[in-house]
Amino acid sequence: MQLNDISIAVVGLGYVGLPLAVEFGRKRKVIGFDTNDVRIKELNEGLDRTLETTDKELNDAVYLSYTNNIEDLRDCNIYIITVPTPIDHDKNPDLTPLVKASKGIGSILKTGDIVIYESTVYPGATEEICVPILEEQSGLLFNNDFFCGYSPERINPGDKDHRITTIRKVTSGSTPEIAKKIDKLYQEIITEGTYMANSIKVAEAAKVIENTQRDVNIALINELSLIFNELDIDTESVLEAAGTKWNFLPFRPGLVGGHCIGVDPYYLTHKALEVGYNPEMILAGRRINDNMSFFIAEQVSKLMTKKDISINGSNILMMGLAFKENCPDIRNTKVVDLIKELNNFDCSVDVYDPWVDKLEAMHEYNIELINAPTKGKYDAIVIAVAHDKFKDYSPNEIKDFGKDNHVIYDIKYLLSADHVDGRL
Repeated sequence: MQLNDISIAVVGLGYVGLPLAVEFGRKRKVIGFDTNDVRIKELNEGLDRTLETTDKELNDAVYLSYTNNIEDLRDCNIYIITVPTPIDHDKNPDLTPLVKASKGIGSILKTGDIVIYESTVYPGATEEICVPILEEQSGLLFNNDFFCGYSPERINPGDKDHRITTIRKVTSGSTPEIAKKIDKLYQEIITEGTYMANSIKVAEAAKVIENTQRDVNIALINELSLIFNELDIDTESVLEAAGTKWNFLPFRPGLVGGHCIGVDPYYLTHKALEVGYNPEMILAGRRINDNMSFFIAEQVSKLMTKKDISINGSNILMMGLAFKENCPDIRNTKVVDLIKELNNFDCSVDVYDPWVDKLEAMHEYNIELINAPTKGKYDAIVIAVAHDKFKDYSPNEIKDFGKDNHVIYDIKYLLSADHVDGRL
């Protein structure tokens, strides 16, 4: 198969798959596949609810079409799978979407086809889990009749500077020849360049440690903020002072959610435990980060008590629901955990996030977003996400949402210390 003869199917059209399909769709025939009928309908109408692609980018992808019928992919010869890989309630990898996608592609796989996985997995998953499914469904032999690759996604939702084309791409293939072919394919769209790993397992491992490293570093800063809180020291002031050293890493404390940093470490620890190694530091970091919502709710409660404000039956404004600033992504957002903790105090929590789709918030978390905060209503205001729209508010405008006696707790350092009652 020569590169100029190929047509591509991108399986899964979320935050990862759609930008990829759009970029390839500018240059060659691409079919974007998703099981979500509503998503396909919206894309055919030129609407991307993730806001990761612009109207112009969608229009420029002249060779891209969309479908929810797996049979429409039968004539493709490269399949790129970009489905979610979440964790379950016990924090174990949930490979259900990946297994279903592999079964679907296996049912139409032909001799000479290449299947490339971009979904986050633990090292070995592609060859140990996905390949046997492809073989069983297709009746074909791996590395003889069909081939595989792994090229981890590095999408950063809401980031308009680091886009798919401007982030260096790690690639790999199941044979040296296929690895080179896959690397050359991605070079068509990645202006920042590619890095060809020497095996699929290396590429898989590289992906999970990228976010595990960030998770552990944020956990350290979160733990420091807990210590400094006990010492009555402002964490941000300490970090600013320490940041004057040239090699000090500029991490900040906070809620660690999203589909990557709060999830990927559990894929690595799952595999580590499977082979008999207990990953102490990684799991300790996860415990610290997962417990930050409890700490913040406790701090808000204490601050309210100091001001003689009863938390039971109080009205609290939560500014932000998305897992990060300036994007509508609410996957694994830890703001939800914070809301649950506050609800345990019998509070009434109004959630305001102009970025997030109201129907999605209701569907995923049973949260009814408000259109706008009500002035003079709230006993406490929690700034949970640093949206630019929130930065446009002056300190007095935010204070006006509160009653005469109220508390402001700033998780994201949106306001200076003299305008808040507490912050991480």
